[in-house]
Amino acid sequence: MITYAYRYKIKPTAKEIKQFEQYLSICRSVYNFAHAERKAWLESRKCQVDRCSITSEYIIPAEQPFPNYNIQAKALTKAKKKLPHLKLVNAQCLQQVLRRLDKAWTDFFRMPSRGFPRFRNANRYRSFKFPQPNTVCLDVGRVNLPSIGWFRIRQSRPYPEWFVPKQLQIVRKASGYYLVIYFESPETVPDALPGKKSIGLDAGIESFIATPTQLIKSPKFLIHKARKLKLLQRRLKNKTKGSHNWLKLQNKIARLHEKVAHARRDWHFKLAYEITSQADNIFVEDINFKSWSKGLFCKQSLDSGIGGFINTVLPYVAWKQGKFYLKVDKNGTSQECCKCHTFTGKKELGQRIHICSNPSCRHTEPRDTCSAKVIQYRGEWAVGHIVQQDKLAQNACGGDATGIVQLTLFDLVGNQRGKNLPLNCASN
Repeated sequence: MITYAYRYKIKPTAKEIKQFEQYLSICRSVYNFAHAERKAWLESRKCQVDRCSITSEYIIPAEQPFPNYNIQAKALTKAKKKLPHLKLVNAQCLQQVLRRLDKAWTDFFRMPSRGFPRFRNANRYRSFKFPQPNTVCLDVGRVNLPSIGWFRIRQSRPYPEWFVPKQLQIVRKASGYYLVIYFESPETVPDALPGKKSIGLDAGIESFIATPTQLIKSPKFLIHKARKLKLLQRRLKNKTKGSHNWLKLQNKIARLHEKVAHARRDWHFKLAYEITSQADNIFVEDINFKSWSKGLFCKQSLDSGIGGFINTVLPYVAWKQGKFYLKVDKNGTSQECCKCHTFTGKKELGQRIHICSNPSCRHTEPRDTCSAKVIQYRGEWAVGHIVQQDKLAQNACGGDATGIVQLTLFDLVGNQRGKNLPLNCASN
């Protein structure tokens, strides 16, 4: 199944903006109430049965089950009879709010490092979703939402053909309201197979990424806007918090950050398409970039967005272009010679030139490009691209072959009965 997410800018009227804000307010209140109910149940089970907290205690019967999604969805249906304002929002939209909360709690228990779910204020709750749109919901330049009706959009690109709209989402950003349409197709795309030409990418510190032939530096999007951002934040300090002028400055700062994010993402996609056009196989390091955002070079890492490029943008573009993408082991890529593959020892961060310690090699080149070649070598070895070898070729050809032969994994497995072997030695 193929899923595409298309985003369009909405051109709302004053009445539609008021309706969107009403939806966000009600959805946020349902989210916070359901979250408080779950948190209260959890707090009531913290103390031991023979003692109570010094300050306060949640009194919830012991036989009452944990308020999961099913229990809270039934309670929401009953609450609509007592609270008429809940009927102003589409029923399935409110159910998606509970599913969103349930996912946050499930992710926390599965991966506690993500942090405990938090209550949402008006700035941290900015979207609502319709899981089942109307039968006829798309038209040229406008969209129809359940219980909202038709409204205009800025259709910057046509809707994809042979795709069905499955979900619609309204998102509020600093630059206005956006509509995200999730299109689905029942067709499946097979995984890409390794090709002939490969390229290794090394995530660097001095440069954004390094290929075996060049160093690609980041344009430093945020640093170029730092002076303007500093002036706006200095003016914000002198405003009364919550006032009209304070809100206007907050929106200016948010729009500036959004502009930087758009420029960064546009450059990421252009770079990803350029890289995938050069090779059939893309190999990268398996790095935990979350640790980079907390280390010595956190500012450079967050400004360049290297984690999002390696883990999100590049795999998507490679999949779309039908290219093979693989992560390899990151350990020791800068401690290995790319020519003779000798272990050269750990290097200091200031040492940017690789010099092989092997007396018979003494290969010298920039450290990052050498690491990219090592990553490419490890990736090719992992997919069976480099199997060597002159001995294998000599055994297959009866000892007549000279030099090193490079075979693919499919040559060794698929042609093991003597079909299309290299060097035209299948008859032997």
